[in-house]
Amino acid sequence: MSTLSGTSTSLQPVLDAYRRAWRRTLVQLLFILTVVGVASWHVGLLDLTTLLEGVPAIATLLGESMPPDFANAGNWINPLVDTLAMSIAGTASAVVFSVPLAFLAARNTSPHPFVFHITRVLLNGLRSVPELIMGIIFVAAVGFGALPGVLALGLHSIGMVGKFFAEAIEHVDEAPVEAARASGASPMQVLVHAVLPQVLPQFADTAVYRWEYNFRASTVMGMVGAGGIGFELMGSLRIMQYQEVSAILLVILVMVTIVDGLSGRLRKSFK
Repeated sequence: MSTLSGTSTSLQPVLDAYRRAWRRTLVQLLFILTVVGVASWHVGLLDLTTLLEGVPAIATLLGESMPPDFANAGNWINPLVDTLAMSIAGTASAVVFSVPLAFLAARNTSPHPFVFHITRVLLNGLRSVPELIMGIIFVAAVGFGALPGVLALGLHSIGMVGKFFAEAIEHVDEAPVEAARASGASPMQVLVHAVLPQVLPQFADTAVYRWEYNFRASTVMGMVGAGGIGFELMGSLRIMQYQEVSAILLVILVMVTIVDGLSGRLRKSFK
């Protein structure tokens, strides 16, 4: 009897800690649900009357978009090539600039805390400006075409890719790093031979994901005059050719599916 009493007494702190953790989780969940509910109410997502009133208009628009009109499909080939080229060039330029910035923005490889904070602020600033805003700025600076789209996608991607690269560097195994330092390797040799081999697969995976994202984003960049298939889509929307709009959207869907499949194969090859 005393043994059972002693066991129960020893388990009591564990049970109390479990109850406290469960109550804390419940409070956090209720707080998150409250925030989501308030935000949804603020933007009108819970206004069912307005949502239901919009259903007939959506149905009418969908009816006017059918069947898709592919009569001008031949004119979309070059814009599609421009869109694909924009996504590749923008992603490649972002990766090139993100690698050195990532080493400066990682706590374990940055040469000085001041450099670390400055680089982090730079990356935060680059990804805080949406691609569309950058696209408008670069269209005004260099004119219409694919170039402003590449610049906008590349700069915005540096902020995001550099952040992911830096986080990958911060989570490397320190054992190879210490071994390289113990053998008398210079700081650059430590980065090249002890840090870089560990993070290369994650770098490649992040770059492929970003290319997939940039292809979708580049279709939107055309709407601000940055070329690509988005420019054709915007032109059809302006003259209310909804059947042609639906056809362009289907073409974009097919291209996104192809890019998604290709990126999946590339990610598998890097593992």
